[in-house]
Amino acid sequence: MSQDNLFYIGQLIEHKLFGYRGVILEADSSFSMTDEWYQSMAKSSPPKNKPWYKILVHNANYTTYVAQQNLLADNSSEQINHPELGKHFGYFIEGAYREKSKLNQNHR
Repeated sequence: MSQDNLFYIGQLIEHKLFGYRGVILEADSSFSMTDEWYQSMAKSSPPKNKPWYKILVHNANYTTYVAQQNLLADNSSEQINHPELGKHFGYFIEGAYREKSKLNQNHR
């Protein structure tokens, strides 16, 4: 994870503008989608040279891609509901999800 990233994989977040909750699935140190996607989806024109995150959205069956500036840490410690959650994360402890791949590395 880059030093500029404020959030980590498995962390609960809330979107500042839209209010939905979710969990960080992936972290990019800078924008990695197409310019076409940015023009049509990033209406607030967040910086491309700052971290962006792929999010599993609570009570939805899709993911979203969000600039760091639009996220807040969700300290509620309430789990999220998403159909792909179990595919990526092994368990929920101390208010965050733990990645399955990291769990498997620890048990070799």
